[in-house]
Amino acid sequence: MRSERLLSILLLLQTHGRLPAGELAERLEVSVRTVMRDIEALSSAGVPVYTVRGPHGGIALLPGYRTNVTGLTADEARALFVLLSDRAHAELGLGQALGSALRKLMAALPAPHRPDADLASRRILIDPVRWRGGPARPITGPATDLAVLQQAVFTDRRLRLRYRHGRDNRVRSYTLDPYSLVNKAGVWYLVADHRGEPALFRSDRALSAAILDEPVRRRAGLELADVWDGLRRHIDDIPAPLPVTVSVHRDILARFLRIHEADLAGPPPTGLSPDADDRPERVHVELRFRSLAAAELLLAFGTDAEVLTPAELRQALARKAAEAAARYTTGTDHQ
Repeated sequence: MRSERLLSILLLLQTHGRLPAGELAERLEVSVRTVMRDIEALSSAGVPVYTVRGPHGGIALLPGYRTNVTGLTADEARALFVLLSDRAHAELGLGQALGSALRKLMAALPAPHRPDADLASRRILIDPVRWRGGPARPITGPATDLAVLQQAVFTDRRLRLRYRHGRDNRVRSYTLDPYSLVNKAGVWYLVADHRGEPALFRSDRALSAAILDEPVRRRAGLELADVWDGLRRHIDDIPAPLPVTVSVHRDILARFLRIHEADLAGPPPTGLSPDADDRPERVHVELRFRSLAAAELLLAFGTDAEVLTPAELRQALARKAAEAAARYTTGTDHQ
């Protein structure tokens, strides 16, 4: 335990320069007396550490003394700091260990690699947990789009994005202020502000992306972890999900699953080869929605996707269908 603390002191001094004994004690969660004993041990071992008395004093290493992680390229250093989400580490009981390991690694990196490594830790996040327990879907979009998104994130530039939405298949254009890229269960997402509000964009739905010659306008005081956690909770944390069973015609099943991927209550139907002669004409798909109103989007599929349960949703869709039919039978003269 003490050897780990001695290494932590050494790396903290390399990273921050002179530090007061009290601050070291607070960071290491030990007493000042323990810190001073550790400094004596480092000095006895030949480490050129010294103390400066007075109100602006502290503990420091002689200039030029370093221990480096050698042999790392700049790309390798960045790769080490592409992090798993805090939630994943917490679930594994590794939250505190992660902070300690990164502090040591950052201090030991060669100085030219530190800015890129630090930027990677604040701009790229890996979250292996699936949306609402749903399936992980690989991306299908062009790699060039992802490279442009990454460049916008790393250069702090605004982005012009043409994007096809999954729910209604409509194409819209956005001017965005990117925060980061997040890999969620194998799918890359751009986390960005649109008109000052956080939004999430799947990279494989980006039709085109252009970096603007304008600096990014992020909201002050917010980092990737804050914005991502809010967006994730908006999708994952449904207070009272509405379970819905839909009978989907096999001819539109692939499109239906693609559009309602985030609404799946479990794994998608499998073993439905399009070439099989004995495949069923219709397939039951289990979904869940935030509310009855959110589930009314299913009406867009017409009779190709029939809601079986709940009864109140069937009734709501029947009313909407009747209203639409009535409107279309009243004539076309709308002067």
